[in-house]
Amino acid sequence: MGRGNYSQVMEFTLLGFSTPPMVEVVLFQVFLILYMSTVAGNLLLILAVGCSHHLHTSMYILLANLSFLDICFTTITIPKMLSNFLMEKKSISFASCLIQVYAFLVLGETECVLLAFMAYDRYVAISNPLRYSTIMRTTTCVRMIGCSWLIGGLISSVDMYYLYRLRYCGVTTIDHFFCEAPSLMRLSCCDHSILDVIKLIGSTILLLVPLLCILYSYTHIILAVLKVNSRRYKAFSTCLSHLIVVMFFYGSAIIMYMKPEHSGHMLDKLLSVFYTIVTPMLNPIIYSLRNKDVRGAITDLWRSTIMSKSQVLCSV
Repeated sequence: MGRGNYSQVMEFTLLGFSTPPMVEVVLFQVFLILYMSTVAGNLLLILAVGCSHHLHTSMYILLANLSFLDICFTTITIPKMLSNFLMEKKSISFASCLIQVYAFLVLGETECVLLAFMAYDRYVAISNPLRYSTIMRTTTCVRMIGCSWLIGGLISSVDMYYLYRLRYCGVTTIDHFFCEAPSLMRLSCCDHSILDVIKLIGSTILLLVPLLCILYSYTHIILAVLKVNSRRYKAFSTCLSHLIVVMFFYGSAIIMYMKPEHSGHMLDKLLSVFYTIVTPMLNPIIYSLRNKDVRGAITDLWRSTIMSKSQVLCSV
């Protein structure tokens, strides 16, 4: 494995979906609407949590951070894809490609850990409700968020160290709509067996370990709900939203990174679309539809915005 060399490869070509120009115009419009919906929905959820004092609890602070991750997750991939739909030359510089890969890894791995912490938060809320406010203090929540980013950043940095040292001496065409680690590894003309091992270990740690923690938490949640009164059944309903999000995120991620290498590129692209834009778009919808407090906060935010505009118009 040699050292990275910017003079050797200056840019990559992104094939995207390899569709006719007329189809690409339609895809541009579709993905633009999806992207705007994703950003608007998650930003609205962040504002609702930030502006509503009764939502300043660990559950909603973690949820707001998840929305922030989802906005970043789509922003690092979709805008470049949209611009390539409109350009004849669909290229990305070598440096921009590495930045995109690193940001994608950090955000994805951070979200894996954060979802596990969110499951633990629900476990404490249902299994030990009397001590919930004591255990899940704001400082504890902030530490969880910081720990998620730290773990995601450290493991991603190890991956990027070896990715940067890969050498590309032939084809520089990436059969995808954004730069990702597996695509760069396939293009490399040097031995990347060490990176394969790191990828396997990293995927196991960042996917299976948090998933096992989530399953452990929900097993105890279900047992606690079955033993106690109906009040905890109401609390359990708040867990269903998180469980649906976990199924979407981990389901697509596990299929993506645990599937055989010889599977088709179109499957890779469809899975990538699902967990880079569909899942982030659905997250705020899932949480707001199943959570009365979030719906109320969004309604209050909307009313206060309309009233503020009305006061401005009246003053004019």
